[in-house]
Amino acid sequence: MASKDFRDSLRRAAQSETHSRRKPVLVGAMARLSALAGLLVALILIPTTAIVAMTTSKVTDDVLSLPLTLEDQPNAQTSRLLASNGELIAYFYNENRQDVPLADIAPVMQDAILSIEDARFYEHGALDLKGTMRALVNNAAEGQTQGGSSITQQLVKLTLLSQATTKEQQRAATKQSAARKIRELKLAIEYEEKHSKKEILERYLNLAYFGDGSYGISAAAAHYFSKTPAELNARQAATLAGLVKNPVDLDPNVYPEKALQRRNTVLAVMARLGKIPTAEAEKYQSAGLGLKLTEFPNGCLGVTGEFSCDYARQWLLAQPALGATVEERRTKLERGGLTIKSNIDLSMQSAADSAVTSTVKATDEAIAALAMVEPGTGKVRAVAQSRPMGRSKKAGESFINFVVPTAYGQSGGFPAGSTFKMFTVAAALKNGIDVSQAYNSPKSMTMPAGTYTTCDGLSTSEWKVNNSTTSGRKNMYTGTRESVNTYFSQLEKQAGLCNTVRAAESMGIKVRDEDQVGPFTLGVTDVSPLDMATAYATPASGGMYCKPRPVDEILDSSGQLVKKFEPSCKRAMTKEQAAQINDILRGVQERGGFGFSNGTGLSVPSAAKTGTAQDNKAVWYSGYTPELATASMIAGVVTNNKDEALNGRPKSLAGVTINGNLLNFNAVGGSSLAGPMWAKAMQKIQSSLTPVNFDTPPKRQPVAQAPAKKNDDDNNDRRGGGGRDRDR
Repeated sequence: MASKDFRDSLRRAAQSETHSRRKPVLVGAMARLSALAGLLVALILIPTTAIVAMTTSKVTDDVLSLPLTLEDQPNAQTSRLLASNGELIAYFYNENRQDVPLADIAPVMQDAILSIEDARFYEHGALDLKGTMRALVNNAAEGQTQGGSSITQQLVKLTLLSQATTKEQQRAATKQSAARKIRELKLAIEYEEKHSKKEILERYLNLAYFGDGSYGISAAAAHYFSKTPAELNARQAATLAGLVKNPVDLDPNVYPEKALQRRNTVLAVMARLGKIPTAEAEKYQSAGLGLKLTEFPNGCLGVTGEFSCDYARQWLLAQPALGATVEERRTKLERGGLTIKSNIDLSMQSAADSAVTSTVKATDEAIAALAMVEPGTGKVRAVAQSRPMGRSKKAGESFINFVVPTAYGQSGGFPAGSTFKMFTVAAALKNGIDVSQAYNSPKSMTMPAGTYTTCDGLSTSEWKVNNSTTSGRKNMYTGTRESVNTYFSQLEKQAGLCNTVRAAESMGIKVRDEDQVGPFTLGVTDVSPLDMATAYATPASGGMYCKPRPVDEILDSSGQLVKKFEPSCKRAMTKEQAAQINDILRGVQERGGFGFSNGTGLSVPSAAKTGTAQDNKAVWYSGYTPELATASMIAGVVTNNKDEALNGRPKSLAGVTINGNLLNFNAVGGSSLAGPMWAKAMQKIQSSLTPVNFDTPPKRQPVAQAPAKKNDDDNNDRRGGGGRDRDR
């Protein structure tokens, strides 16, 4: 067991402490103290591994639930999401902490924490004998656990708690018992054998909790005083040092008087120990707390580009670079101190946010959504929606991201209407159909059963298709620009339904088997605005489909590269085919085009396609320049329904009021409703876009056809036949 001299020193310390406090100690309490002192000495002197052989059940239960050695695992750190220009967007953390070296912590802060917590830190070992025995005496006499722990012992406790992975370990790390203190002391002694005092103090200041969600001195200095740890003065340092004793009950935001009293105590101790002049202590004691709060919101709620942020977060949780499982990735994201450089462009985000919120109110029975993607790289520049993030249904808030695919936002998507006609054009060009291909395109026609064949070789049902724009003899240019449904029912037949489906899939669209029907070309498939922006970025880039990516690179807590996300692209069409599509679609954005007539024109070359889904459930405007593809969508959604399962489901926009305006049937159109919202965003940022032209197409528009016949009576019945699309 222990040597007689060491045992005697412990007993003398206990007796001295008892006499100095002049407090009677009962005989039973002294017996308990003697037993505790004996156990303390024994545990100090025997090897750590021998503790497992202990047979005292109470001590064994408490002690064995904690590790036998203390590992130097990294502290949990705060991760940061940055915009493309380096500006901060959001924090992700389990504990808000940013470790800093001791050299970057003001000496007065170091003095403050040592003065109030462990004034003789540099003079004693892991055990401050006087303090420890004082705690043992009082615990023995009063049946409670109190202070006396050295900085190293406190560090052991904090480390055990931060590294606890089970509830049992968490309970053991905080349980008020002599057994826990003995184990902490044993670990502290071993820890001091391997680390210098400065290393211990540095780790302690970075690990300690300072209250109000601030872990470590860096987060605390920034939160309470908007300072770095190196910039703290004595008044601020004393305030922070005083908090670690009880960061909840001394929270200066909640209990400013208690925090002030504690700070003044720290200042007095610092003056008594000669760490600061008495006059300086008195000056600060007469001053207020001087708080200058900086908040560190955790996550995307309330930040700029809430849903761009959330999309980036959800996307990261699917990246193997951060771990093998979602849980591992979440841990890395919330504890790894990562710097995440996103592709979010704040100027484009601002334009997108302004466009959607000024078009549709949060409480309207509709969703306005907009996505921006960079052609040729897949960089997601912005996603925005009219419903803010939050839980208040009354305020129209939602945590569903209606702009991105289901995997990242929980929205099922919306039918995209005639914006799908671009896929039919792509399929036709790939299969050698010339842009001069013309069909007589009456206002209505029936495509018999078996006209189309799915990719599984199955025949489709009969399809009655109607026009809602113009009719007559059309070629690929006029049929597309005027969005003539009966023209596309015939073009899809010649190009092949399966080829059209494959063209859409090559541009990132996920097509269900049940969507392989005749009206596929009219957009019966549910998609997200991000899906469509990415798809339309394909011809804009010269034929390269690039997977959308909201993040550019990830750095670890030391600034080392974890992952650089390079463009993931594949050729979906030839450059010539892309140039041909661009030349066809630019007509929508030029004088006489559906979009241009509704104010969508830009000062730089652009192209677009309109879309109105069946039953007016959604209207679309997918447009682009060579540098930016933007999909704009307004969709009707069920809200405030007693059946929660129905809320968020698509519904007709006809009869819905958006931004105070009641939409009648004729007001619901791709270019007339979604187009102006697209223009609000694009016109705001067009000066930042290069006025570069699209590539020259292989063929220009064929010789003009006979004048188109406009059918004013087409608006009389839009419900039947599964093929009406009004884009004007």
